[in-house]
Formats: sequence, structure tokens, C-alpha cells
Amino acid sequence: MAWLLLLVLASIWGTSFILMKKGLVVFSAMELGATRVTVASLLLLPFALRHVGSVERSRFKWLALSGVVGTFIPAFLFAYAETKLASGLAGVLNALTVVFTLLVGALLFGQRLTALRVLGITLGLVGTVLMLLLGGSGGAETPTGEGNAWYGVYILIATIGYGLSVNVIKHKLGGLTPVAVTSVLLMLIGGPALAYLLLGTDFVHKLATVPGAWAAFGYIALLATMSTAVAMVLFNKLIQQSTALFASSSTYLIPIVALAWGALDGEAFNLWHFAGMVVILAGVLIIHRAK
Repeated sequence: MAWLLLLVLASIWGTSFILMKKGLVVFSAMELGATRVTVASLLLLPFALRHVGSVERSRFKWLALSGVVGTFIPAFLFAYAETKLASGLAGVLNALTVVFTLLVGALLFGQRLTALRVLGITLGLVGTVLMLLLGGSGGAETPTGEGNAWYGVYILIATIGYGLSVNVIKHKLGGLTPVAVTSVLLMLIGGPALAYLLLGTDFVHKLATVPGAWAAFGYIALLATMSTAVAMVLFNKLIQQSTALFASSSTYLIPIVALAWGALDGEAFNLWHFAGMVVILAGVLIIHRAK
């Protein structure tokens, strides 16, 4: 069951990067991020209302922390990164989640950090530098995208948040069902996202007046439904059934799915990108095999 969940998650999350790209055709990164969180929270609100009364008060701070660093902030950071960065490369950089899951686990939750694991972390970061500094962003803003490669830093920050969130769910929210964790977590961050979307952006105006806005909204709604609401429930279930590191190992397969979608959409992918991806995934492999 754990391996099946892993494959389903990789397929869903690997597709999320191209969906973000399609949503950004009309909406800004801030609008996309707020819409993604709002739609996902509304979808799971009935479940949140059912479970919120059974959650101990002491756990709300951990749910809020996981929601903010693992869902709310990354939704904006990934969208902003993809305004300049190719969606396929964004999917590759998402593999850094494993690196920071281990690093945060070692720094804050007492996970053992061996020499091999340090090597894996180092390779992951080296691969990132190799991919972005030498390969470029793969975006369309410049002929080769070199000047936009630093947008990958936003994804690096987002994966640090993912790493913290995974450890919080594993170590602080055990005993709660995956649906309870996901729905209540989204309820806590959904209100601010909705308020910002309606009061701080041009989302409603664009939806009513801009050609193609409803199609772009459809991509974002699909992103919110599958990659945020459904996938988070599956991911939290996977965390509870396995280890935090195993749960984050979907990042082996996500780059393949993301790059396939990017290639179909005409994105650039050169030898430096490939070399960086190989180094990153080598680091991830070492982390998983290290004792």
C-alpha cells in the first residue's frame, strides 16, 4: 500500500508544475497561490468541521505551523518561481524536499545525521547549483534563460518548508487521521487565503473580463483538488504508514513526470540540467540508503 501511494502521489505532484504554468497564463503568482489554497480548503471544509472538535488544543499550533510552512507559503513560492523557471525544472528542484526533510529532522527532531547522509545533502545542494548556474532556467524570457535561474531559490525555500512540515506531521501529529490533519490544517490557512484573494488581488475582475481566465482557473482548481487536497490526504497517510524519509521519496519520480509534461509543452532541457538532476537524485538515493 505504501508503494502504491508513493506512485499515485508522484503522478499527481509531477503534473502540478505544468498546471501552475497554465494557470499563470492569466493569473499572477499571488493570485494562483491564494486560489490554490482557498479552493483546497473549501473542498475539505466539511471534513474539517467534522474533525475539528476531536483535535486537542495543544495540537492546533502544530497544525497551523505545518499548514503555513508546508502549504500556504510554498503555494506562493512555487508559483512565483514558475513565472521565470520552466515547470520541468521546478519539478526536479522539488527533489530537495528529501534533503531538507533529513536536515530539519536532524536539527530539530533528533534524527541521526551520519557521514553518508551529509554526503547526500551535499550532493543535493551541489546538483542544484550545477543545474541553475550552468543550465539556466529553461524559461522563455531570454533565449536560454540564464538570467532567470536564481528563481530556483524560491523553490529551495519552499522545500525547506516541506521538510519542516513532514517532520511536524510525523513527530507531533501522530494519532490523527490523514483526513483530519489535512482538512483542519487547510481550514486554518484557508480563511487568510480567501480574504487576500478577494480583497487584495484582481482575481474576480480577471475572471469576469479576461479571455481565457476560466480555463486558467480550471487548471488551478484541478491543481488545488488533486495536488493539494487529495494528495495531502494521501501524503499524510503515507507519513503515518512509513517514515518521513520514505514519504518524501516520491521526489524520485516527480521529476520524471514533470519533465515529461514540460517536454510536451516545448520547454528546454539541456545537458547541464540533466547533470544537475542526476547529482540531486544521487544525493537523495544516498540519503535513503544511509544508515
